[in-house]
Amino acid sequence: MGKVDNGIVAVSSLWADERMYYPLHVCPYTPAERLPRGKRDPASRTKPQLAVELVDLALEAGASFRAVVADCFYGENATFEGALWEAGLPYVVGLKPSKGTWARADEAHTPAETAHALRWGGPGDPGDWTPVVRRFRDGREETWWAADLTFAGYGPDRAVRLVVATTDPATLPVTSTWYLATNLPHPEAPDAADTPVGPADLTEVVRLYGLRNWVEQGYKQLKQELGWADFMVRSDPAIRRHWYLVCCAFSFCWRAWFAAPDPPADDLVPPDTVSPAAPTATMVPGRGENSGGADQPEPPSLLDDDAPSRARLARPVDVPLALLARLVERAPAPTAPSPSHVRRAGSPARPLSPLLTNYR
Repeated sequence: MGKVDNGIVAVSSLWADERMYYPLHVCPYTPAERLPRGKRDPASRTKPQLAVELVDLALEAGASFRAVVADCFYGENATFEGALWEAGLPYVVGLKPSKGTWARADEAHTPAETAHALRWGGPGDPGDWTPVVRRFRDGREETWWAADLTFAGYGPDRAVRLVVATTDPATLPVTSTWYLATNLPHPEAPDAADTPVGPADLTEVVRLYGLRNWVEQGYKQLKQELGWADFMVRSDPAIRRHWYLVCCAFSFCWRAWFAAPDPPADDLVPPDTVSPAAPTATMVPGRGENSGGADQPEPPSLLDDDAPSRARLARPVDVPLALLARLVERAPAPTAPSPSHVRRAGSPARPLSPLLTNYR
């Protein structure tokens, strides 16, 4: 790496919509070679296997979402995608443009080759492409172009679709072109109305995957602003507790923002946005993340009595409170564990079922 780092790797899940985002769960990843029995060790888990367990935890916590969204590291993993498929979970996952398949010599062998073969005559004559308008938090809009591809086992009339979205169908730039696999049915598919997850047009598929950028932004804020890696402990439980507290702080930042009065119009600063190539949106629109001073509102005195003055997210404080409860639950006890602890530890894991989260 060219520097000394702590080498602690984590797998986490994030809930996101166009308005806010916050961490759901996190667990450390331990390489098999660090375990006593290697890959045969009972504690051995790959990152995709850990991600599946985090989906279980999200479902058990009662989170609700439209689709599971993940990048190509998870999207091309048979374990992860297979678990979502067997559970009936809707998903939108990334694929590499070079993902290959066997085909005749004169046919397309990758998603990128299939996309290049689509007809495109420019914005006035889009051919096989459909315009998709993306809206960002600063009010800016961008017109992307999307299309359903028929490639290998993918197709608009098949169980899993392959969608390409780009800013330029003529050149398919690497930094602003997505290849997405999704089991959200095409609106015109024969059995679209009978599916439990509901159909999704190209605009919705692109919108859902665009929310994945928030996981990158969330990691940046957790690590740079809130001290994700700034710990001096070595045990697994201690590291986890540190992460729980950082996630609580992250969620309480949102709580403070939603509870604060709107600033005067003259004080508003245009927020950063999530660009296709580099997600840089601010966590708190219209106000610096580290800004302070006399004009800052007093923190709310009651965290569980939240009467909203306007339409907004309902009770975001529930997430940090749940994290705190789990932190306290796992703390070392001076006496025998309480009956509630014993019962919770012995309860069976709930199987996967539909919901929305975000993975890195």
